[in-house]
Amino acid sequence: MLRYWLDKTWVQYTLLCTTTLLGIYYFGWVFNFGYQFEWSVLYTQNETYKLNLGAEMLRGLVTTVNISLISSALALGLGTMLGLARLSAFRPLRISASVVVEFFRNTPLLVQLFFWYFAFPNVLPEAARQWVFEQNFEFWCAVSALGVYTGSFMAEVIRAGLQSIPKGLLEAAYSSGLSYFQVLTRIILPLAFRTIIPPLGSEFLNNMKNSSLAMVIGVAELTWHSQQVQSLTFRGFEATTAATVLYLSLSLIISFIMNGVNGKLRLDTMQGRSVSVMFINALLAPLAALRNLLYRPVRSALNARRAGRRAGGLAPRVSAWRAAAVRARSMLVLSLKGAYLALLAGLLYTAVRGLMGFEWSVIADNISALLIWHFPNGSENEIFMGLGGLASSLLMALIAISVSFFIGLAVGLGRCARNRIFRLPCLVYIEIIRGNPLIIVIFWIYFFLPVVFGAYFDVFWSATIALTVFTGAYLAEIVRAGVQNIPAGQVEAAYSTGLSYFQTMRRIVLPQALKQMIPAIVGQFIAIFKDTSLAFVIGVLELTFVAQGLDNRLMVYPFEIWTTVAVLYFVCCYAMSVYAARLERRLSPEKVNLVM
Repeated sequence: MLRYWLDKTWVQYTLLCTTTLLGIYYFGWVFNFGYQFEWSVLYTQNETYKLNLGAEMLRGLVTTVNISLISSALALGLGTMLGLARLSAFRPLRISASVVVEFFRNTPLLVQLFFWYFAFPNVLPEAARQWVFEQNFEFWCAVSALGVYTGSFMAEVIRAGLQSIPKGLLEAAYSSGLSYFQVLTRIILPLAFRTIIPPLGSEFLNNMKNSSLAMVIGVAELTWHSQQVQSLTFRGFEATTAATVLYLSLSLIISFIMNGVNGKLRLDTMQGRSVSVMFINALLAPLAALRNLLYRPVRSALNARRAGRRAGGLAPRVSAWRAAAVRARSMLVLSLKGAYLALLAGLLYTAVRGLMGFEWSVIADNISALLIWHFPNGSENEIFMGLGGLASSLLMALIAISVSFFIGLAVGLGRCARNRIFRLPCLVYIEIIRGNPLIIVIFWIYFFLPVVFGAYFDVFWSATIALTVFTGAYLAEIVRAGVQNIPAGQVEAAYSTGLSYFQTMRRIVLPQALKQMIPAIVGQFIAIFKDTSLAFVIGVLELTFVAQGLDNRLMVYPFEIWTTVAVLYFVCCYAMSVYAARLERRLSPEKVNLVM
């Protein structure tokens, strides 16, 4: 009887609405935990500081948008060049591009920010350093770090898109007389970008959320302003809620735009039925009209010029010019290869010379602190007998991925359910968590969980809980994709044999889905291990926080400290990346001999 009523749509929506309203009523007014809400701090002028703090947060939002747009453009250009370089037949170019991509992909963004901010100015001459500091250094430091970091991920996406183009299509293009540059701009890149728009959209979204880390180097973006409101008014709940809403709005806008671009580029869909596609068409209509207005006279002039050449019998002369152009292009390519090898040799020489100039004694004296901090000689006030540094980061990541797996499994299955009572709450959890930066989730857990439970947690556990909640949302999407990838016929066959839903999931669906999900789960473990560096903002003694403390104490050795930290992160992440690739090949042997 109960199942009969729960299957009705109106009953599901009624239960959801009733539960939501009761939750808002009881947790907002009855059990308000002694907290009096004052939303007026966001839209009225503060009498003490003579500022409209809500307007200040909007200025921070503008800064966030500026950082995101500039760094996204930089990342797209850099990712395209690195993606092409990784497929180059010129081995030095291919190897150097691979080294750059792997290094920046496998070190945390926060460490890269600190390296650009603290270490990079030290290699510049005094005059150049002074000029850099006068050019809004913090802003451009954040843009550079974000652009390089996101570009390394986009390079892999673009490389995969380029490799998806059939080889026969390229051979046909070359046989028609097109040059490499013409094939690249007219065939390869247009086709590749048509297939990689969805993953590129995810990278743009991640880049926007990662811009929240700019607060750690003093950039007054949205997260920085939300913390300012909290510190000035002690209204952290209102400030963090406003930041959450603004980040969710930005995420929805980016998703809307990327869906429109994806729908416009796809040739097998009904474009007119999509609101996002119609928005993109309306946005590009003036540009298309201007292009047609300017291009038609140029095209007519070119066609007339070619017709005149053919009529005047200039074909032999044109052929001679083309032969000379081919020779000149060959010489230019050879010169560029030589110049690149010279540049590469110069960079290697500079790097070796810099390493030889390192104070290795500083690294030797502090490597144990970077690895384990004071363990096992920590004070009684320190958690885990003074365990910190790299060991603490690994422990946080291990706990987060272990617990979040079960959260992701439950939420992912709920996301696949037909009943809206289970599907909609799981969808809301996934979208809210994935639509916000991890640093916002950390602030929510650290500042407001004690208000709910009436007791303060150690910063280690606050950060671990935040990482667990955050990772659970991403694992839920991995679980959903794995479950939905199982053919529906197997589920129907299981039901026809008399198996229940839970028996079908436990014995048929999940064993097959988990096999497909393991490589993605390992990749998520790598991501969450890098994200442990964000626990720095609440004072957890993980690797980045320990490195910052050592850098502040030593003062004059930022290169030694941050280079060591980057290498430690890289070794761990790259080892896990190699293991994930090997595991994927082992679990998917049918892909080994796949030839496009």
